Amino acid sequence: MTYTAIIHKEDEWYVAECANIGTVSQGKTIEEALANLKEATELYLEEFPVEQCNAPFLTTFDIPSAAKFPAYA
Repeated sequence: MTYTAIIHKEDEWYVAECANIGTVSQGKTIEEALANLKEATELYLEEFPVEQCNAPFLTTFDIPSAAKFPAYA
């Protein structure tokens, strides 16, 4: 079965999330983060198997650079 990984960098780490299942892992490189995510997802699925996994719909959107965000007290 094929799963979707979303990877982003946080400080010195790459964080990888499986968009289909919700598992998350990290690594010092993209390859390490992805390998760790694969292992975490395999372990998760051993405990909580899924019969069908739909592919997520990924898209992008723009926010104007002049957008103001509300201040939180």
